[in-house]
Amino acid sequence: MDSMNALMQTEIYNGKSLADLVTLEFLAQAMGSVLAATVILLAGFIVASWVKRRIVQIGDSHASLDVTLFHFLGNLARYVILAFAVLFVLNTFGVQTTSIIAAIGAAGLAIGLAMQGALSNVAAGIMLILFRPFKLGDFIEVNGEMGTVKEITLNNTVIASLSNLKVIIPNSEVWGNTITNYSEFDTRRAEWNFGVGYGANLATAEQVIRDTIMSDSRSHAEPEPFIQVNNLNSSSVDFLVRVWVDAAEYFQYQADMKRKVKEALDTAGIDIPFPTRTLVQAGPDASQQASEDGDQQDSAANRNEAAA
Repeated sequence: MDSMNALMQTEIYNGKSLADLVTLEFLAQAMGSVLAATVILLAGFIVASWVKRRIVQIGDSHASLDVTLFHFLGNLARYVILAFAVLFVLNTFGVQTTSIIAAIGAAGLAIGLAMQGALSNVAAGIMLILFRPFKLGDFIEVNGEMGTVKEITLNNTVIASLSNLKVIIPNSEVWGNTITNYSEFDTRRAEWNFGVGYGANLATAEQVIRDTIMSDSRSHAEPEPFIQVNNLNSSSVDFLVRVWVDAAEYFQYQADMKRKVKEALDTAGIDIPFPTRTLVQAGPDASQQASEDGDQQDSAANRNEAAA
């Protein structure tokens, strides 16, 4: 009996003994706290989901906005609202949230030190989403890989290569390397070097190159094309040609113009030089003559030494 009384007087929760906990007043208070916590959690989930949907819808409804950025902001807002909901629930049960936040901070520091590599990818992913050096659908080159951006997550960036292969690049390598975005601007400047022979009429060659390139509907007249003699090589006179074109047509346009200019120069009778090498083989007579000349030089040298 004494042991039972001692058990009933033992402090269990918040300065209250078991005898205090089994009272109707305390049970009603506990039920009220549970009910309030349930309502807070449900409200938190509902509000968090609604806020996320609204943020994502803003990004989806405007073509000029980056969808990836608004998905990230939507998820961030959802987690923040849920975190506050959990803190409210803990306060409802009388839990001191200050100590819990401190413990979470210490645990986060320890986890961060243990997962530096993974967290560096997350940090780089946040920077990519916030500063947006590229977006979905852009054609980029990064870390030696070239392709179209298909997905940007907090951990990695996914691109489709020129061979339509899926390439997954950790975000730390993306953010830490030079990024070339070929889709950022609407136009690009194509550049070629065309060589002609030294005997060619340079004015005629320049006119053939200009007419051939500018006759293509993809060539931009403004800004004005640059076509000038740029270099005097050992076997050719080189023209440097620069013409503006729509970025979406750049690669095919550049390849087409190389062939068209080559065919136009051939039609105009303008020689396109290529490296040649002339080999002269010495016959047996020449070898014998060279040997006799060497013997005569040796004899003369010996006589000079004897006279000295």
